[in-house]
Amino acid sequence: MSDRIPHTLVNIGYGNMVMAAKVVAVLSPESAPMRRLKEEAKERKMLLDATQGRKTRSIIITDSDHVILSAVQVETLTQRFFGGEG
Repeated sequence: MSDRIPHTLVNIGYGNMVMAAKVVAVLSPESAPMRRLKEEAKERKMLLDATQGRKTRSIIITDSDHVILSAVQVETLTQRFFGGEG
């Protein structure tokens, strides 16, 4: 568990929250490897869609190997994780 990020919940869009300490990476979904990652997570039943039907603008990877889709831009999520916004 990371000591630099407290046990805070971060808004990843449309009222969906994720625990900041559990996030390993926030990635752009545009590349072919990210599309494969998304499909593999879906097959393993580890994909969580938090886009509310909107376009996927970021992919969040957690320490439990879950893949979370968000409609919020990578840059915005980065500010929320490290800038204190929720």
